[in-house]
Amino acid sequence: MKTKLVVLVSSLVASGALMAQTKAPEPDYTLSANVGAVTDYRYRGISQSRLKPALQGGLDFAHKSGFYIGTWASYIKWIKDAGGDASAELDVYGGYKFTAGAVGFDIGVLRYLYPNSSLPVNPDTTEVYAAGTWGPATLKYSHAVTNLFGFTDSKNSSYVDLNATFETGYWGLTVTPHIGYQHVENNSTFSYTDWSLSLGKDFGNGFSASLAYVDTDTKDYRGPAPESKDLGKAAAVLGVKYTYNF
Repeated sequence: MKTKLVVLVSSLVASGALMAQTKAPEPDYTLSANVGAVTDYRYRGISQSRLKPALQGGLDFAHKSGFYIGTWASYIKWIKDAGGDASAELDVYGGYKFTAGAVGFDIGVLRYLYPNSSLPVNPDTTEVYAAGTWGPATLKYSHAVTNLFGFTDSKNSSYVDLNATFETGYWGLTVTPHIGYQHVENNSTFSYTDWSLSLGKDFGNGFSASLAYVDTDTKDYRGPAPESKDLGKAAAVLGVKYTYNF
């Protein structure tokens, strides 16, 4: 009887350990929403909010097969500064993620919309992109299949950027260096390089924050007179975000 009891207890312990090690099944899909704010909406190094704060938010759907779609919006000022009417940017995107060996790939299409912009050249822009991630580093190439953000005859403009994310080992902080180059087809005066260094912190329960140093080598992106601020000048940008998973 004693031997049987020992065997039974051992079996229960082994069974419990096995159940503890078994991972929860991967869901067929994930759906999440996010809302946040930044002290300055910088995109590819250039301020879209004339160096002012901006509210932002988005919605993302991802299937376990690798396909995903999403939308994201932000307050902006540059359209009105250029003589238009839009005060918001709305992005719609979709793509497919997969892995091959040690490399993760991401290919997709992104449409930037500026409702009721009323500019002489439509700023709405469509880009296709491809990215590869190996270890902490991601290299991405984006190609405009329309005019780029209202630049005349700028189809086939491109943006290439390199990012990496590292765990610091302190207080759960991550550090993300970035460098990118924006080529504006047939508008070479407006081509430029941007770079940044960001610190990120995930506080749990959906809350996160970031602090970034952002800079560019351009002086050609300026706000309206009489302010005429350099929209690509060096700046510290603070951001906070809340993400909810349905």
